[in-house]
Amino acid sequence: MAHHKSLCPGKLSPLAGAIAGAVLLATGAWAQEATLKPVTVTERTAAPQADITGFGDVPLAELPLSATVIDRRQIESAGARRLADLAQFDSSVSDAYNAPGYWDFLSIRGFTLDNRFNYRREGLPISAETTIPLDNKQRIEILKGTSGIQAGTSAPGGLVNYVVKRPGEQALREVRLEATGRASVLAAADLGGRFGADNAFGYRLNVAQERLRPHVRSLDGERSLLAAATDWRLTRDSVLEGEVEWSRKSQASQVGFSLLGGALPQPADPRINLNNQPWSRPSQFDAVTGTLRFTQALGADWRWSAQLGSQRLKNDDYTAFPFGCSVEGNFDRYCSDGTFDYYDFRSEHERRRLDSASLNLKGKLTTGSVAHELSFGLLTSKTRNRFQNQAFNPVDPTFTGQFPGNVNGTAIVPESPAATLPSTNRDERSVEFSFQDAIHWNQRVTTWLGVRHTRLQRDSVLNDGTLPTSYRQSLSTPWLAVSYKLGAATTVYASHGRGVESEVVPNNPALYSNAGRPLSALKSRQTEIGIKGASPALQWNAALFDISRPLFLDAAGLRQVDGEARHRGLELGAGTQSGPWTLHGGLTLIDAERQGSTLAPALNGRRPVNVPDRVVRAAAIYQVGAFPGLSLEGRASHEGRRPVLADESVMLPAWTRFDAALRYETKLGGAAATWTVGVDNVANRRYWKESPTQFGHVYLYPGAPRTLRVSLTAAL
Repeated sequence: MAHHKSLCPGKLSPLAGAIAGAVLLATGAWAQEATLKPVTVTERTAAPQADITGFGDVPLAELPLSATVIDRRQIESAGARRLADLAQFDSSVSDAYNAPGYWDFLSIRGFTLDNRFNYRREGLPISAETTIPLDNKQRIEILKGTSGIQAGTSAPGGLVNYVVKRPGEQALREVRLEATGRASVLAAADLGGRFGADNAFGYRLNVAQERLRPHVRSLDGERSLLAAATDWRLTRDSVLEGEVEWSRKSQASQVGFSLLGGALPQPADPRINLNNQPWSRPSQFDAVTGTLRFTQALGADWRWSAQLGSQRLKNDDYTAFPFGCSVEGNFDRYCSDGTFDYYDFRSEHERRRLDSASLNLKGKLTTGSVAHELSFGLLTSKTRNRFQNQAFNPVDPTFTGQFPGNVNGTAIVPESPAATLPSTNRDERSVEFSFQDAIHWNQRVTTWLGVRHTRLQRDSVLNDGTLPTSYRQSLSTPWLAVSYKLGAATTVYASHGRGVESEVVPNNPALYSNAGRPLSALKSRQTEIGIKGASPALQWNAALFDISRPLFLDAAGLRQVDGEARHRGLELGAGTQSGPWTLHGGLTLIDAERQGSTLAPALNGRRPVNVPDRVVRAAAIYQVGAFPGLSLEGRASHEGRRPVLADESVMLPAWTRFDAALRYETKLGGAAATWTVGVDNVANRRYWKESPTQFGHVYLYPGAPRTLRVSLTAAL
């Protein structure tokens, strides 16, 4: 859909091999000697803990950081198909170039996550430069803020971790049917159980097939998923787990609308397709991803684990790409009359591979009256990305305006498929050492320490073998926090941490005199102060955050670090259940601005593009007492004004959307069943939901129209 970035591997490093060997040796040795409490794997419908925090054994209500866990029930009740559909559950999460049919981009606390470095699956790094299905996910964990102790290099907004469904204790036979919008139809099955002596072996199988008929006309497609997870309880204290998923999605995507000259147009009809040329082809995303994990208890208070992960991605990306207005000399927006330049973009046979291995040791240690919860980690990963030549050709090569597109989606233009644009192949190796310690001085005061040291080697070269570049860096990211329990259910905390990004100037000597050179490490900083409360009737939280992130700017043929973005804000959240009512809500206020620029001083004090000043999410569920099993659900999302242009001369208005659903839990032939009828965007309001600048171009994405969905989930 645009010029892609990527990374590297082939075989796992000797370190990864050593970890695999350690798994096999320890399986035999410790399985014979340990006689400790059993390690069991159970299905969790609620997740008060989050592995992505690095303190997965500690409830979120006690941790000195901000995180959200979206569980399986929330995913299904919202009819979510992609990560972007889950932004409605957290007021600090919003869209950041979520094109229909393409992969997801998220923004947390106003910072866009990097799809190469800010995503995890089962705690291991993955590339999110693909479509990731949710059908086999038990929960989605979202860490908010800098992530220096959880990740080697990453953007400062936070991290997302996908946790897959695992075998439970009870047999599971569940099918799900859902129809939405223009006759999109989903059929899915979720099967699980245990067998063998003492039920030592467990399995979980997820299958899904969907015919995609979205609200955008002529953007139809198909997707498939096959996923399996198993576990083997070798002894009371050791378990071996494995899982793998295969997915495929074939669907056309479309780039958004844009400014018309210097004017913000009225919200467009969201059904209009700008990628409707006769030569347009659906993009295809194929993925195979899996993990293998061994866990062994070493006494009552210690355990170690080793994990291997692998991801294989294959993408074929095609788009009739609207980009700029050459007749008016604007290359970041469309023409004043609603026309634009069309480009034929094609990138076939993209290959991304990421292999990783980790070794972790966790336990408790008491020295006098002080208790420690310690964690030591070693993570190695290798990425290997390979690309063919791309096409990014103007269908009007003389730029005379002979073949313009238009925002009504009625123009027909010729194709220009010649793949003559070289791509960049990338390889990366990293080794990360981490240490964390939660020091409990007494029942009220805890000090939290963490540090991660990362060693990087990154190499890139054009796919024709020219313009090679290579560099190595060693980076350390510390984190410190203190928490104090005001009572059994209330905790106050303060934390300070760093994150780091490692960037290289694009390898294009025609544009940059410092092409291919690494920039100095971009170290972001975050300070957070918060308070949390958790009781059976009420959970609530409040946090103040202050994040600074260095920025780079292109000027006079150079890309260089120039000033920073500073985001300060307030997060409030609460949830309660009282009688027939369940209420949840969140508010995030963000004061974001550009600071310290010497190359573009006019931007200092300006709010970054596509960052709303406030976001509100609210939900209410009412159990209808007169009809047992029947519940009414309502959800509201509001996002405030945001800049479309860096100088704030054009602003996107605030918007509010309401969704509703009717849920009925009953029995069909003696089997438990749940019917859901939902309506998204009840008022059928038209609005611009986001205004990202991507690839140097301003885009506008309309909110989806009113959409009806009906689903049935039945246990057989």
